[in-house]
This record gives sequence, structure tokens and C-alpha cells, in this order.
Amino acid sequence: MYKGLHMIPYGRQTISEADIAAVVRVLQSDFLTQGPQVPAFEDSLKNYCGAQHAIAVNSATSALHLACLALGLGKGDSLWTSPITFTASANCARYCGADVDFVDIDPHTLNLSPAVLEAKLKTAKVSGSLPKIVVPVHFSGEPCDMRKIHELSKEYGFKIIEDASHAVGGSYQGGKIGNCQYSDITVFSFHPVKIITTAEGGAALTNSPELAAKLALLRSHGITRNPEEMTQEPDGAWYYQQTDLGYNYRMTELQAALGVSQMQRIDEFVARRHELAARYDRLLARLPLILPQRNPQNRSALHLYPVQVRADSDKTRRQVFDFLRQNGIGANVHYIPVHTQPYYRQHFGFKTGDFPAAEAYYAGAISIPLYFGLTEAEQDKVVEALERAFG
Repeated sequence: MYKGLHMIPYGRQTISEADIAAVVRVLQSDFLTQGPQVPAFEDSLKNYCGAQHAIAVNSATSALHLACLALGLGKGDSLWTSPITFTASANCARYCGADVDFVDIDPHTLNLSPAVLEAKLKTAKVSGSLPKIVVPVHFSGEPCDMRKIHELSKEYGFKIIEDASHAVGGSYQGGKIGNCQYSDITVFSFHPVKIITTAEGGAALTNSPELAAKLALLRSHGITRNPEEMTQEPDGAWYYQQTDLGYNYRMTELQAALGVSQMQRIDEFVARRHELAARYDRLLARLPLILPQRNPQNRSALHLYPVQVRADSDKTRRQVFDFLRQNGIGANVHYIPVHTQPYYRQHFGFKTGDFPAAEAYYAGAISIPLYFGLTEAEQDKVVEALERAFG
């Protein structure tokens, strides 16, 4: 256990005086929920990303759930995603009663492999078990090969939800992640360790007015006050109807105000992450680590900087991880492959060895500190601790 005064976390929020002032103004206003700030935040997201619609919610997990519902996922359907992701990317299918399967990663990009996906789709077509939805995850902020995945969606008839929980502020082939050029819906997360934060929060972006209307309806109990969406003339100005079974997944005004303020600095946040990542690239080059790769044709949002302890090192991942934690470095591991979690083993029979590239990555993976407020002096401490860990 580290006994020092300051543990350097793997990620953390950056809150300015302007952010605080924006939240205080909401606290002093008439609306703490269902006011003008959520629409303002949604506007800032869709304008930045180039999407037609944005629906802000209380978490990316909620956004994934709503996205699956809006696309009609249900019992008898299946959703495919990457094993290297947070469990929510798969759990969203289970909330809808659908089955889950995984597509192994490309060991270089750490994202879902389009080649593996194509081979799996060919097999599934023969057996009549094609997925209804595929969820590519932009792991660590590095964009997936969306053009290729989109081509496959046209050939095999599945819908695409981009899990861009790590990737707000990133770009793919010159377009912002979230523009939905190659997907039906894109999901963002605004948890404190992400690129921008609303404390907790998420959003679903789409270019489809029909999907946007469905997402907005399900976000708030399935209740509408729009007469055009009702089954009869309203009884009066007070009237509302529940036309579907929805949820209370709304974002508060406080969260949205923080988001509006944070969005003003999003490019600054990503640029600083790139400066720090480039510095890690240089300083860690001689250690027995596999460093994360970035495609120069895209721009990663760089939520994470995941290194891998090389298999030929004389140290194990556990030894290096424990040494970092014992020396004030709040390292983490992203992620334990989802198919190895007890729930998925028990319900679907997944076992170790099913997705070897994901498992090989996990065996050496460590996420080291990377966030806007990380100083070069702190970064030097991380590098020094890694050097000493390998002794």
C-alpha cells in the first residue's frame, strides 16, 4: 500500500473556474432539471461532431441501452462487440433480452478486427446466426476502421452503434467521431476520467430523425407532450401520454451546464493528451513494453495510454503493476476481456482461449496516467517508476 501524500491517478477531470461558475448559475436558476442547459449541451455536441441529432442522458451505459432499443434489438437477436471494452458494451444487449458474442481484436490497433469480423460474418451467414447490431469500440480513443465495418454492414445487414465512450474529440479520416457517417448511432461518455466530463453522463448521436425521436422518447419514461405523437386529441394543456415503455435516463441541468462549459476546451484537452503521449513514446521506447499505436490518418482522443509488458520481459504484468501502485502511480488495467467475466461464462459458455488476441493483450496490459492536468514532472515520476520496476 502506497503511504505517500500524492497518488498520481491514471485519469482525472480538469475543472476550471468557468466550469464552476456555469454550475453555480444553474443552482441559482429556476431549472435544476428539464431546462435550457440540456438542449444547449446537445447543440454543442452535434455542432462539434457534425451530427444531425444529439440526445444527452445520465450515462453512456444508458445511451447504449437506448440505442439498442431504438434499433429494435430484442429476444432472439444478437449483438457483437469487442472483448476489450467495459462490460456495458455487451450488457446493453442483455438488457434487451438479446444474445451477445464477441469479435477478437487486432493486436496492433487493440480495436475490433475487421478481418476477424468478416470471417465470422461469413460463417454466421451459413448458420443463419448473423448479428442484428455490431458495436465497434474506439478503445483508448483510437478510431476503429469504420469504413470497412460499414461496408460489411451493407453486405450482411446489421446496424452499427459506435461505442465512442473513449473518443469524443477524436477524428476518423478527417471527420469528427460522432458524425455517424459510418454508423446508425454513436455513444459518448462524460465520466470524470474521460476527455470532457459532466460528472456522470452520456449521449447518443444520430443522423436519423426517427431514431432521434425514439431515443428522446425512451429517455423520459416513454412519455410525450407532443400532440402529433398522441393517439387522441389532448384533454388540455396539461395532457401527456405514455406511448412506449421508457426509462428515467435524463441528464440534469447541472451536468449539462458543466458539459457546455467543458466543450469550449475539448480541442485543448485532446491536444495536451497528444503532447503527453508523444513524450511517453520517446521516454518509454527502451523499456520492455509494447507501446500503443496510433494511425496517423486519424486523430485519437487519447483517453488512455495502455502499455503492455512484453512476454519476453523478466517481469510479469502483476509485478510491474504492483510496483507502480506501491510507488504512488495509480495505474489501472483496461480491460479484463468481457467474455471471461463469470456472468458471460455462465450464460454463454465462453472460455479462456476463445479470443486469443484479446487475452494476449490483457495478459500484459497496464494503463498509465494520462490526462490534461498531468504535469511533465509527474509524467517523469511515472517513467522513473516504470524504469525502476524493470530494474
